[in-house]
Amino acid sequence: MDLENYFKETKGKGVLATSDNEGHVDLALYARPHILDKDTIAFIMPDRLTHHNLQTNIHAAYLFIEEGPGYKGIRMFLKKIREEKDSDLLRSIHRRNYATEPEGKEVPRFLVIFNIEKILPLLGQSKIA
Repeated sequence: MDLENYFKETKGKGVLATSDNEGHVDLALYARPHILDKDTIAFIMPDRLTHHNLQTNIHAAYLFIEEGPGYKGIRMFLKKIREEKDSDLLRSIHRRNYATEPEGKEVPRFLVIFNIEKILPLLGQSKIA
């Protein structure tokens, strides 16, 4: 599956699921991933619960629901391979400004990079990539 074109051409909403080392699950709305290559994606995130969970459990899942009628989209099963804090790569790929929080405080951002272990359609079990 050509993820770069898919995410360029397809509108929708994404949810990133993580859990801590005790299995407590968190879900968070996330924008489209940054495609680094055919097997690698990245998300930019602040140091909140999702990022915290990834410090002790490197597995995550991303669900993308396409806009429109019916239920179309993909599920990606991910494994964190590394992260970078406020890196040049993060600054070169970000889509919006992250300078400050509403209180005016500057917030560090992390580029969390994942290997895609499996991609499945939104509904059903057949493997698509």
